Order: sequence, then structure tokens, then C-alpha cells
Amino acid sequence: QVQLVESGGGLVQAGGSLRLSCAASGIILSINDMNWYRQAPGKQRELVAVISSGGSTNCADSVRGRFTISRDNAKNTAYLQMNSLKPEDTAVYYCNVEVVTTYKRSLEVWGRGTLVTVSS
Repeated sequence: QVQLVESGGGLVQAGGSLRLSCAASGIILSINDMNWYRQAPGKQRELVAVISSGGSTNCADSVRGRFTISRDNAKNTAYLQMNSLKPEDTAVYYCNVEVVTTYKRSLEVWGRGTLVTVSS
């Protein structure tokens, strides 16, 4: 079984920074894409940033230039560095990964989420 644990959320003032972490554990042969999603109150979940196994990245227009996704393959961990935070960034942030586990099965795994609140 594979689990994801997110950390790093919290309350921050507008203009501040936070760094989210997402650590995968369990029987993992490899990890393909690692993604960050967010869901604000009353809104649908949206993709924030993605990073491939080779390190290619992409992010939503709303966070481009402010958020940076990275990963440490040795630690099976993804990060989301969030700078210049705005009140509209307030949301629960979820980590999502595709892992290759025993018998080379591919699994999509979601974390439980970490709350980011940006005050004005």
C-alpha cells in the first residue's frame, strides 16, 4: 500500500510564503508524475502544478511566477514553494502521484490535503 503525507500548510499573511511537502511511502518501484491540486471553498478542485519523473514542470496560469514545484526522487517527495501568496490562494492543497508498485502495477494515490489560509 502506498500513502502520501502532506505537510507545510498553515496561516500566512498576503505576500508571504509557504513550502508544502508531499512524502510518499510504501512499496514504490518508481514515481511518474507528481502533482499538486487545490480546492477552495465552494469551488472545484483544480490542478496547480505538475512535475514529471524527469523534472519537467508546468503550472496553472494563476500561480505562474509565484509557485515552484520540485521533487527529490531519492526521498519520494514533492515540494511546492509558494511565494507572494494572495487571499485567493486559500484552499486545501492535495498531493497526487502516480506510482509504480509491486508487479509493476500503476496506482494513482491522493493525499488527505493540507490547508493553506492567506489573510489579507
